[in-house]
Amino acid sequence: MCGIAGWIDWNVEITGQRPVLKAMADVQYWRGPDAEGIWMSHRAGLAHRRLSIIDPEGGAQPMIRRQGERTLVIVYNGELYNMAELQRELERLGYTFATRCDTEVVLVAYAHWGPACVERFNGIYAIGIWDEQAQELFLARDRLGVKPLFYAPLENGLVFASELKGVLAHPAVRPEVDNEGLAEIFALGPGRTPGHGVFRNVYEVKPGWALLFDRMGLHHRQYWKLESRPHEDDLETTIATVRDLLEDTVGRQLMSDVPVCALLSGGLDSSAITAFAAQAFRRQGRPPLRTFSIDYVDNNVYFQPNAFQPTADGPWAERVADFLQVDRRIITLTPSAVADALREAVRARDLPGMTDVDSSLLLFCREIKKEATVALSGECADEVFGGYPWFHRKEALKADIFPWSLKMQERISVLHPDLVHHLQPEQYVRRRYREALDAVPRLPGENPQDARIREMFYLNLFHWMPVLLDRKDRMSMAVGLEVRVPFCDHRLVEYMWNVPWSIKMAGGREKGLLRVAMKGLLPEDALWRKKSPFPKTHHPDFARACRSALQEVLADPTSPLLPLIHRESVNKWLQAEGEFDIPWFGQLMRLPQLYAYLVQVDQWLREYRVQIL
Repeated sequence: MCGIAGWIDWNVEITGQRPVLKAMADVQYWRGPDAEGIWMSHRAGLAHRRLSIIDPEGGAQPMIRRQGERTLVIVYNGELYNMAELQRELERLGYTFATRCDTEVVLVAYAHWGPACVERFNGIYAIGIWDEQAQELFLARDRLGVKPLFYAPLENGLVFASELKGVLAHPAVRPEVDNEGLAEIFALGPGRTPGHGVFRNVYEVKPGWALLFDRMGLHHRQYWKLESRPHEDDLETTIATVRDLLEDTVGRQLMSDVPVCALLSGGLDSSAITAFAAQAFRRQGRPPLRTFSIDYVDNNVYFQPNAFQPTADGPWAERVADFLQVDRRIITLTPSAVADALREAVRARDLPGMTDVDSSLLLFCREIKKEATVALSGECADEVFGGYPWFHRKEALKADIFPWSLKMQERISVLHPDLVHHLQPEQYVRRRYREALDAVPRLPGENPQDARIREMFYLNLFHWMPVLLDRKDRMSMAVGLEVRVPFCDHRLVEYMWNVPWSIKMAGGREKGLLRVAMKGLLPEDALWRKKSPFPKTHHPDFARACRSALQEVLADPTSPLLPLIHRESVNKWLQAEGEFDIPWFGQLMRLPQLYAYLVQVDQWLREYRVQIL
């Protein structure tokens, strides 16, 4: 994987702007610690940081391709999983290749098919291609948004980068946040409206969209979206199709010239990916697949089951690893390390995030990076197969709000009354929620219950899943680790979108279809284990560290957070005993995470020198 950046300007001589382009790339150093490159012409500059995965010798970027009078230059962050098929097709059309890397395949595909090339891609990617002859920039992002891509229009141009920090490194882009940006932070955060960059005039290329930028301005095109239609396969055919798609997807995503591993929690999702990967390793005569599991000091003492996290992962990860005969490594984190890494997690995400859910993943990835450069993860199965509690809880199904963020009153209570008046946070969230529902592709004649479930799937795929994909990308790439997510294969997502809820709930269980599709590949008890999310520390030292950190913020008269919060309410929560009955965000973020989130907001305001308009 890599970090990309670029600057197009119709008035500025870009050939004299190397320091700016280098700064935009260098702030993303850990996305690509292996190599760097800059290309410039009068009106365009592209910069790249490379993490070498395929063809380390031949894949340098920016990559240039000359086709007749055209000069095409690409910066690319991603993996093309159907690279071999596309290369063969292009070779039959008369093209030749000088490398073994997918970057060249993407560039040649663009040379031949133009912007429509992305419709042929199976992969994860953020792409920037400059056509020197046409004076035109092409930007595109993969269908599910696994790889990030942000941009900011300028008075006479545009800048783009993989991460917000790359865009903000340009001197014309200021770290300004208006009321809408504050509403994103305090009402939706750590979620985010698709396409919204939080900072004023900074945007995100939406998943499944492409942009063309020329002297006439920006032209947006959605090249992929889900289509609702009746599902005509019976149960047995559906089971076989899911199994075949998963096996093919995992096999494709094992391609690499550097060490590959799998993340194994012992849950159904990571175990399924590990099972297919281990099977492929055995077929290829490779050593046992290496897996990594996360644990926390004294979690066996302090773990407390609840409806969102019913069982600890450790024993189940061991059970699955033994069954699959993989090489299992356990990474154990301390509560103090997780708390200390909260600040580093903000720098990785460029925004306040999922607190210890972020920081623990960052530390986990840092240890994995010592032994591997590519990891396969079970992320996103819950969105595709319907595993989250809010698919099954009546209060979430009936709520007229995003189901992973039901405690709006508690969130609003920590805000200063003047800020509440200006932001209207509850109204803002409900407006975004209605906009999301308006975009759901309906199936005519569907009964109300199935129509509501279809809404839930759409909300999860396009408003919840991006939160987790952001987290996975930023925390892993912050240490130079590429994490792949087979459940985000668009063929699987398209197929599952129209599978009826009754089939998805095969056996009367959440993700029942995935469970029966994995029969024989996993231990039977692990196969039917109740869903449990990414593990977090339950050690009281973590809660104490978060409480102490927030108290320090409140005691600092220079804190930029203070004018935005209601001190009495925050103090009330600091003195509260126990926990929220349900998380205020997601599955894991309860009272200690509320403390930590406010601390992260304070840090973000300071370090990014945020100017509130």
